[in-house]
Amino acid sequence: MLVCPYCGAENIEGMDACDSCQQALTDLSIRVPISGVEAGLLRDRVSQLPVHKPIAVDPSTPVGEVLREMVDDRIGCVLIVRQADPDTLVGIFSERDALMKLNVDAPKWLHLPVEQFMTPNPAVVPSDAKIAYALHKMNIGGYRHLPVLVGTRPVSVISMRDLLRYLTERATSATLGGHLLGGPGA
Repeated sequence: MLVCPYCGAENIEGMDACDSCQQALTDLSIRVPISGVEAGLLRDRVSQLPVHKPIAVDPSTPVGEVLREMVDDRIGCVLIVRQADPDTLVGIFSERDALMKLNVDAPKWLHLPVEQFMTPNPAVVPSDAKIAYALHKMNIGGYRHLPVLVGTRPVSVISMRDLLRYLTERATSATLGGHLLGGPGA
């Protein structure tokens, strides 16, 4: 159990916010890093990852049009925002949604609005969140894509590929410095 330092309520380990007072709990269960890679995950922010300008569509956009956009732009998801309020995310439509919700019946549903197949109120991450938090959130939720917000406005989408690239670059740097594979004479 994790005890909230603000109100004293007990919360389940891994909770983002206290169930009782809604204060952030993301920094409470952080252990001391044992490598440079771990230190980077706990120090670096999501805003330091490459920015992928999100493709956004209105909920009324036909799902066939959305799929065509995803294929043409070689992207794994689109964000769903209302034209009247483009700074507020209402959903996400991903490759997984296409596979799980459309599947083999896709041709008969291509004319229907994407809002019928999107994931409403998707998990998001603020741009100032630590990379470790985003990685944890993606792992726990099984997400391959996570919208990045500044306030309520979607500004980017990070993918598992971005996080793997981040980890690979840091692990490679550590290896070249002799920290992971043992130094000279190992």
